[in-house]
Amino acid sequence: MMKRLAIAMTGAALLLGACAQSTPYQAADGSRYGYDEQQIESDRFLVTFTGNSLTDRRTVETFLLYRAAELTLERGYDHFTVVRRDTEEDTRLVGSGGYDAFHVRYRYYHPAYGWYGWRDPFWNDATMREVNRYEAIGEIVMGRGPAPTDPDAFDASEVVANLGDAVRMPEG
Repeated sequence: MMKRLAIAMTGAALLLGACAQSTPYQAADGSRYGYDEQQIESDRFLVTFTGNSLTDRRTVETFLLYRAAELTLERGYDHFTVVRRDTEEDTRLVGSGGYDAFHVRYRYYHPAYGWYGWRDPFWNDATMREVNRYEAIGEIVMGRGPAPTDPDAFDASEVVANLGDAVRMPEG
């Protein structure tokens, strides 16, 4: 029995450890995290990359540019221009300890009545921390030939070559 419990706990620890990573470069495919694109016109796309709470803003924006370049090359184009770009931040407070983030459960002993439990919504020893999630959104227009001299225009081959080392693919 103890051996089975130890194996189950080890498996659970490995599973949880595998989950505690930033979002890799991957298609969202029904998941909340990863890249997604929507075709607007034949040469215009809306590209997004959404990261989990362990994925920093810079990574989310890098993965967006990488996906835009990759998509441009897949469609047979040479460059893309970012006509609209935004990074949205979702910030939440997460609590730990005590009863929950806002209510703490206490137990104390009274000589006449024994052990009592109650919760105090005002005296809280829970730890609060801020959690951020980022989603980068870009509307791109693709083109053929050399990239224009616009600072919002990118040569897709150069983007893939220069950002490729920063892109972490999914394991497995």
